[in-house]
Amino acid sequence: MLERLAHPVVQAPMAGGASTPALAAAVSEAGGLGFLAAGYRTAAAMRADITETRALTSRPFGVNVFMPAVDPVDEAAVAAYRERLGPEARRLGVEPGTPPADRSDGWDAKIADLLADPPAVVSFTFGCPDADTVRAFRDRGAFVVVTVTTPREAVAAATAGAGALCVQGVEAGGHQGTFGNIGDLGEGRELRALLPAVRTLTTLPLIAAGGLATAAHVTEVLDLGAAAAQAGTAFLRCPESGASAAHKAALADPRRTRTALTRAFSGRPARGLVNRFMEEYEEYAPAAYPDVHFVTSPLRRAAAARGDLDAVALWAGASFRLAGDAPAAEIVAGLAGVSAGRG
Repeated sequence: MLERLAHPVVQAPMAGGASTPALAAAVSEAGGLGFLAAGYRTAAAMRADITETRALTSRPFGVNVFMPAVDPVDEAAVAAYRERLGPEARRLGVEPGTPPADRSDGWDAKIADLLADPPAVVSFTFGCPDADTVRAFRDRGAFVVVTVTTPREAVAAATAGAGALCVQGVEAGGHQGTFGNIGDLGEGRELRALLPAVRTLTTLPLIAAGGLATAAHVTEVLDLGAAAAQAGTAFLRCPESGASAAHKAALADPRRTRTALTRAFSGRPARGLVNRFMEEYEEYAPAAYPDVHFVTSPLRRAAAARGDLDAVALWAGASFRLAGDAPAAEIVAGLAGVSAGRG
């Protein structure tokens, strides 16, 4: 699958609205591999995105699905965090949210829908499906990719029958794709150390992810054994991206100088531009995903409506300052650069 791409460039699936059908189609049309994000979407909305993308391109694209949350949750810690956010919520004119009983993100409905009519590629984040599920997708002609952040996760995904691994370094923007919640934000590994470590354990094609924003970055990870490079933040400012205007502007704002990993918004480690919310609430946020995500959702929506960027999640990778305001096709070409011939 990856060897058939004109350019070894994969557009990262970015849940929350950034990964639109227009973006996925534009990347695929430019010779890369575009991705839709099914996370936080209903099965019906996911299918509508697939239908729209197919109307825009006949080339292969992928859909990313979140694995269901299975970690035990300290409900008392979540309740305490919800209470701590009370003053922040009142400032924004809302109440903190309540976690739903179903923590699966609509897994059963999405898997049933995708198996009935799969896109060319189906990828999974926050864990690995069982071998029977992977086999079912392969039998339907779908190429299966699993996101991994450690050598142990890579072995598990390879054993389950994945066709390729997305090796995600700690530099990546948005959520770390770890199998399960982790309590220590320092447990992630940098891509350029993780990639060769995984390469020694498997012959599967590897997609390198984490802070990749230039042709030199792409060349570097290909030389380290990757078959393709995945970029997300690099596409956030393009016109096809569904990121908000404020988010796009923040990526170029000289006052935003760094990124950091945080659990403050969702309960799971995710990298974003440092803002007041992260700094004030990180130490109190429990490792509880997606419970914390639902607790903070009303606050984030209200802050976004007000244009209050100090209370929203501004997901961004370590190389955010290199994200260009250009059409997706130009971003693909720029990333491919001297490496285009290796696709």
